[in-house]
Amino acid sequence: MPGSKSNLVSSHEDVINDTSDLSEIKISDEKGSVAKRTVTLIEKDGYPDSVYMNAAKIFQGIRTEKSKDKMLVRYGDNSESPVLAFKDEHSRRVSYELAFSALKYQDLLEEILLDSGVYPCQSIPDELTSLLVVMLYDLQDRKFEARKIFDEEEPVEEVQEIGHYLYSRRTKAAAALARCRIKYDALSIEHFVPETIWKQEQRVSALPFYVWINTFKISLEDVIRDLETKGLTKVESVSDFDHYTYAMDQHCHDVLVFPSSLKEELLNLDLFADCKLLLQDKSRSLAVHSAQALLNAGDDIIVAHTGSYLTIAHMSVLTNHGMSTIFVCGVKSSAKEEELRNIFSHMGCENIRLLHEDFTELEPTDRRLQKAKVILLLPQCSGLGVGNPMEFILSEHRDAGLLRDLFQGFVSEDKLGILAERQLNELIHALKFNKVQAIVYCTCSVYPQENELVVKKALESGVEGDKEQPYRLIPPVFSTCSNSEASTEIFFKMEPSEISSGCFVAVLEREKYSSKKVPAKDILAYAAEKGLLDSISEEKPKEEKKQKVKRRKRNVTGTDRKPKAAEPLHHQTGAHVKAEVPVSKAVSDTQQKHVPRTKAVSDTEKHVCRTKPVSKAQQKHVGRAKAVSDTQQKHVPRTKAVSNIQQKNVCRTKAVSKTQQKHVPRTKAVSDI
Repeated sequence: MPGSKSNLVSSHEDVINDTSDLSEIKISDEKGSVAKRTVTLIEKDGYPDSVYMNAAKIFQGIRTEKSKDKMLVRYGDNSESPVLAFKDEHSRRVSYELAFSALKYQDLLEEILLDSGVYPCQSIPDELTSLLVVMLYDLQDRKFEARKIFDEEEPVEEVQEIGHYLYSRRTKAAAALARCRIKYDALSIEHFVPETIWKQEQRVSALPFYVWINTFKISLEDVIRDLETKGLTKVESVSDFDHYTYAMDQHCHDVLVFPSSLKEELLNLDLFADCKLLLQDKSRSLAVHSAQALLNAGDDIIVAHTGSYLTIAHMSVLTNHGMSTIFVCGVKSSAKEEELRNIFSHMGCENIRLLHEDFTELEPTDRRLQKAKVILLLPQCSGLGVGNPMEFILSEHRDAGLLRDLFQGFVSEDKLGILAERQLNELIHALKFNKVQAIVYCTCSVYPQENELVVKKALESGVEGDKEQPYRLIPPVFSTCSNSEASTEIFFKMEPSEISSGCFVAVLEREKYSSKKVPAKDILAYAAEKGLLDSISEEKPKEEKKQKVKRRKRNVTGTDRKPKAAEPLHHQTGAHVKAEVPVSKAVSDTQQKHVPRTKAVSDTEKHVCRTKPVSKAQQKHVGRAKAVSDTQQKHVPRTKAVSNIQQKNVCRTKAVSKTQQKHVPRTKAVSDI
């Protein structure tokens, strides 16, 4: 039949022209720099051999396993974790993207292999079937054109052999694809993507994107000015977005939100190239801000997992002015350490210390961590709440199994149990650090087993290092400058939505140390142990004690104001406040029992006074209260008892006789510290 060959060729050309919709979408979306266009052109020529090998290993671990009666394409054993070696970050990214594409189209690709007769092949063992599937996807993505050979990299024999094998059978493969599209009435290859994945990708493409400001390099005011010169207008919230607009995040004062339509355009700005603006999921900014709100000046923080370097850098930016050190756990190799140091140096971060040990390998009494008051715990989780799973895996160095879980729409009970047990062990370990005052626990999971249940089980374990100060749950506070209203919810939860990813945040804080339960000596001992007080000698010279009282006198601002020591626990601990009382007054036990506070009163208050029964002899020695004007009344200090007899029964008084005034010394004001 003379016409058969020409019809086949025509069909082949039609198939080639119609089977690259994904590629065309990538090109049509491309409005970036020349550099980005160059990368795209290279990708259409194929990839280096190492990319195919890494993608095949990733796909082998995440592919959909079918029952034996439905298993027509056989893969090798995937019980062992694959060893991946990436040349650079770009190679790593495209390897994961290629593997995920093969997963999305696994059913279609297997049908093409079987229908075309490309599979089975005696020369290709089952262990290389994953490589065959990955390279078949790439072949159709290139419109079945030949792959470019990359001279700068050493070729991999298996990749070369399978590449030649597929290309020699490209016509049969293209015809099989055409038959599949006719069979399923598929207008494009995207028709074969499972509905759950298609909806997820649609949601991801429409999500606003969040960036935080690196104030080491630029101020918020300068960022706003720069954006305004580029035609962007600030609006109140995400609901007001209209293309060239942006908004301030309601929880984090240094986070900006932009419409998804501006992503490609904005990422090419110098603001991003110079690390002045950093693109990161909002969940990580929430975790960092909630940890920073718990720190006092000079407090250190432990970041339990390396995760994304962006999270660590953000923590550094927020804590730099407080002279805090950030201890990052789990930096195993010297190569990784050098890489991170270079990144942090480029971003301007200098208060970061990298530790080789995993968090659970650290001793709670480690001398390096004696000033650490907060632990930021971002454990590995199922991650089904994240907006962009691919970005999450790449930035957080997380398990590629998330792609499989996303594909099937759930996490297996076995995997969920393993994750929850690991999370519980890490949280329990964090509770054992005596010096630590608070723990921030954050996941991107939608499962209570990884969130509320883990936290509650940890608190019920009773392993706190300090029994006198057990942990309790408090509502997270994300920023002292935030416009968001204070939450009364113990846990902070965001469900995955059209405007943000899902996340869970819990804050565990030690209860305040109560002086009512223990003697003053024990309070001082506890405060000294925690490093909250300088070493104090009980037998200081009287002159030194008087000087200390005078210094405190200058700090008094008024009787109606609370002293700074009365701030919440995460600003200054209750133990610190209580412990200073017996020392700063510098009086004997007898004196402390009977010295009431005195206060000046206005003219209308002449007859109002707290009195105790006193004898006439005692009344003769009552100290003269200082007269004050209405203006002065706001700042009247408290009086100090002057003699042992006077200290027992001093009351507040105003007018006294001239005879009494001659013999009575003026009282000194002291603070009530």
